[in-house]
Amino acid sequence: MRQSGALLLHALCACPGADSLLRPEAATATRYDERPAFALPMHAAAAPTRRRKRPRASWSVPSLVRGDGAWSYGASSEFLWGGSLTQTPSRIKAPPKATKKRRRPRGQKKDIDSATVRARPYSSVIEALRAYHAIHGDLVIPRRFVVPMTDEYPKEWHGVDLASTVYDMRWWQRHIKNNSDRVQELNSLGFVWERLQLEYNLVLSALMTYSSLNNGSAKVHSTFVVPFGDDVWPKATWGLPLGRCVHRIRVRGDYLNGQNGMARRRQLDGLGFVWDAHEQAFLNVYRALKHFRKLERAKLMGTGREFRILRVPQKFVVPSEVESGWPEDLWGLQLGAKCAAIRQKELYVKANPERRRALEELGFQWSGNATLGWLEVIHAAAIYSRLHGRNLDVPAKFVVPAPPHVDLSGNGINNDVASIYPGETEWPWPEHLWGLTLGQRLKDIRLRGAYLKGDSADSRRAQLDALGFNWTPKRGRRKKA
Repeated sequence: MRQSGALLLHALCACPGADSLLRPEAATATRYDERPAFALPMHAAAAPTRRRKRPRASWSVPSLVRGDGAWSYGASSEFLWGGSLTQTPSRIKAPPKATKKRRRPRGQKKDIDSATVRARPYSSVIEALRAYHAIHGDLVIPRRFVVPMTDEYPKEWHGVDLASTVYDMRWWQRHIKNNSDRVQELNSLGFVWERLQLEYNLVLSALMTYSSLNNGSAKVHSTFVVPFGDDVWPKATWGLPLGRCVHRIRVRGDYLNGQNGMARRRQLDGLGFVWDAHEQAFLNVYRALKHFRKLERAKLMGTGREFRILRVPQKFVVPSEVESGWPEDLWGLQLGAKCAAIRQKELYVKANPERRRALEELGFQWSGNATLGWLEVIHAAAIYSRLHGRNLDVPAKFVVPAPPHVDLSGNGINNDVASIYPGETEWPWPEHLWGLTLGQRLKDIRLRGAYLKGDSADSRRAQLDALGFNWTPKRGRRKKA
């Protein structure tokens, strides 16, 4: 942009009448129709009558005046000849730059036909393989290995995909099939013959190994690559992008076409192949919630309380311990975060009412833990206010009590209720509120504004005021009644 601006200024200075263009005082002294004829636009025969507005010119630098020193700009000034001065600087083309031919990056694959490479003589191929063996000690060549442009390799193999060339059945049929001596030579170098089999067989072998190492799970991450140099895995699968292969099987149906498609599907099913990753993720969350519910019910056994609501803390993570009783494939699952995402973003349940109903049967609540907590607090506060004459001044250590004991005959609460709460014939506190730390909850509301944030803050304050909530209790110890 700076160069274009400088060129435009130089051309304007060389133009006749440049003083009137560059100096305002000169422009006011000279009328437009008194300027040189070649500077006028061709369509402007007379000056405008209403507004003295300068018409847009379309004048160009004369190209016939070659060698004129006024139209020179250094050694490369010829590109100014014939250029329009009315164009904006951004439209003025800069002189062409001398471009250098880019050198091919070191190790980049050359544009060579694979059939031509496979047709090279065996002596040339074995020379490249010996060079690789001398450097690495084996012939476990990584997939898409491109021969680097170094002196260790023959020049004709520089930039060629060596692995795709030699680990190919067509190369084997051309050079190895009828030559047993070559087989012995390749064996001495550590040639991996298993790489010559079908790609599906290698994927299946890698999946079997992965499943055995992950407690029978065949759920492979999309970025997983078989580690190189790990003897646990078959050498033929080293460097195999197993995650990408599994993803393509699941999405595109790779290796599943043709007459062997159904048999291969049965093989993958036997390994526990995950055909729908989204469904599998939901099933893991569902199993975790079911186990969490089982543990919560076990805690309530013997207390006389009934489990109703499935409430998972937002930071809860499935423990990774055998003693916890959780299935091993669920260890580390962020169950609390998953529940929040299901509740807020409809994860797994969007446009799927069957999954929604399955969660509701477990006791899953869609309103969230904070809303459920407020409903419990206001319910317990309403009962306390009624029992104490519309006075909601709750001690900080007050906990919603369970009944002292239950009549085993099944006739309900015995006569001890009247001695605790005069005028009450039944225990006033419902079962799902037993053990609620009502005093501490109301103290948090008073001091920290708990449950009083968001759009419903004003309405909740009004509810507490209607129950007689004491926002400023007296300091000091309470007198015993």
